[in-house]
Amino acid sequence: MKTITRLCLKMVQNYLPDAFILAVLLTFVVFLGGIFWMDKTALQMIEYWGKGYSSMFVFGMQMVLVLLTGYVLALTPVARKVLNKVTSIPKTPQQALGLTALVSIASCYINWGFGLVIGAVLAKEVGKKVKGLHFPLLVAAAYGGEIIRGPSSSIPLVSATPGNFMEKLGLPIIPVSETLYSWWNIGMTLAIVVMLFVIYFNMKPSEGEIVEYIEKEPEKVEPVLAKKDMTFAEKLENSYWLNALFGLFPLLYLGANFSKIGFNLNLNLIILIFLTLSLYLHSSPNTFLKAVAQAIGACRGIILQFPLYAGVSGMMTSSGLVDLVSLKFVEISNAHTFPLFTFLSAGLVNIFIPSGGGQWAIQGPIVVKAAQTLGADIPQTIMAFAWGDGWTNQIQPFWALPLLGVAGLSARDIMGYCVIWTVVSGVIIGGAFVVLSFM
Repeated sequence: MKTITRLCLKMVQNYLPDAFILAVLLTFVVFLGGIFWMDKTALQMIEYWGKGYSSMFVFGMQMVLVLLTGYVLALTPVARKVLNKVTSIPKTPQQALGLTALVSIASCYINWGFGLVIGAVLAKEVGKKVKGLHFPLLVAAAYGGEIIRGPSSSIPLVSATPGNFMEKLGLPIIPVSETLYSWWNIGMTLAIVVMLFVIYFNMKPSEGEIVEYIEKEPEKVEPVLAKKDMTFAEKLENSYWLNALFGLFPLLYLGANFSKIGFNLNLNLIILIFLTLSLYLHSSPNTFLKAVAQAIGACRGIILQFPLYAGVSGMMTSSGLVDLVSLKFVEISNAHTFPLFTFLSAGLVNIFIPSGGGQWAIQGPIVVKAAQTLGADIPQTIMAFAWGDGWTNQIQPFWALPLLGVAGLSARDIMGYCVIWTVVSGVIIGGAFVVLSFM
């Protein structure tokens, strides 16, 4: 294991560029692919890129706010106390790695945005306390949980929603009891949880390779003025009642919303939950805004790079490259092997279009039509696609950007370890669909 890990690390550190450079290189690859494989002109590909570039502005802002509000929540006194208790449990580097992996995968199962923030903040706090712990490996363990497909997984949820776009193609509503909560998918999920713990618990770099977490010097605390010495504006800025009063808006909205639709989370609701908790758990607007100022730097990668991947997605979609890749996998499949090849094709396309819902909208109709033609199992095909989308996230820095922003690392610091987990998880998931094909 050490030899393989060291080899992967060396390869990644030598050849994997910064996440921004990777996004630029992928742009050129898809640009040239559209020209040479799809007979598009350079001007057409640039037009596809330009139209796609702005398509993720809303989603990008959602991701910024998920990270920002989650980070601000993690800086509240209550959250720090909870983190202190949790992070006091592990006493050795192996225990710290195992705990971080488990907490991360449990949090990501609830909601991937929530899990990325919790995993990153937990890694930083554990890194402060446990000596001899390789911090990049710890952050990789936190990111490993992102592979899990839980109740916020968009693809099986869309397939179970009446009126979804796939109904027009003749696909019946597929309830989550047949996909997300089927016995075979639950078994696969448990296998992933156990193996994530085992892999990261047993990863141990040589002593000379260990890079411990280095905490930045805390900012100087400004002296707090006595209330009698404050101006009216300063009293407002340092009053808890203003936080509590304004917090009623999202709090009442969330209560009314959940009473109507039940506890069904999405990105917008996660942002509101984080915002509400942050307002009530910070002592004043002043402390809240200071936490925002501290958190905003972690968002810079998302702000810059999400539009670049949106441009890549636009070129892949409009040029027909997605259709080409999907159809190639269909050509070599039959009813038994189709879920496996769906998993592999979804993983490949995900490197270029790292958005589950967006990828399903583009690639899903082709996959479903092929599954119906071949007589393949539709629920298994849906979940194979969902797992494939999450699988290659481990080697695609797109989703690691929020976590890396909080941790203060670059993609090349963790990707060597993520490659190992990608191979292991791919064998587990792919193997499961092979076994299912014979049942």
